[in-house]
Amino acid sequence: METVIRLMHNRIFLIILLISNFIGTLYGYWWYGGQLAQTEWYFYPFVPDSPTATLFLSILIVLILAGRKWGLIDALAFTTLIKYGVWAVVMNLLTFMETGFISWIGLMLIASHGIMAVQAILFLPHLEIKMSHFYITAVWLFHNDIIDYVYGQYPVYGQLSQYAEHIGYFAFWLSVFVLMMLYRLVPKLND
Repeated sequence: METVIRLMHNRIFLIILLISNFIGTLYGYWWYGGQLAQTEWYFYPFVPDSPTATLFLSILIVLILAGRKWGLIDALAFTTLIKYGVWAVVMNLLTFMETGFISWIGLMLIASHGIMAVQAILFLPHLEIKMSHFYITAVWLFHNDIIDYVYGQYPVYGQLSQYAEHIGYFAFWLSVFVLMMLYRLVPKLND
């Protein structure tokens, strides 16, 4: 564990993670291009969930490299990486269970989104938040759930569309879970 903590403070390793996550962010926004083309502009910030999570992480890494902190980015990166990392892994596994087939893209999505969730935990030594950051993050997550499952802006998994209400319920509890993790695991500063 000590080796991992040291690695998470190594500038070269952090730069490699920054480049990797930034490329993944660009790919993620490109992947959502078709859905965004059919989306009203005011929903744009809430549609591409996973690339926005890795964007938050990229900003967090830049801040670490610059010797700066911003607890709101810490909170948003931590929660969204876990939430959308776990969500995408589960959705791809459910697609496999529903269809009996998983493509190489499905496997890539499982691996890349699993890594997103792991990265959130690995960055814990760098994170500090204020309670105001916790509350803003909670609003972001629950607002995003409403946009996704009330306004129908969730990522399209055609084979799973019949389960949209159940997936929305799962997403709500995933938000609760990551907020509990944020509250329990990330050190709090006085507001």
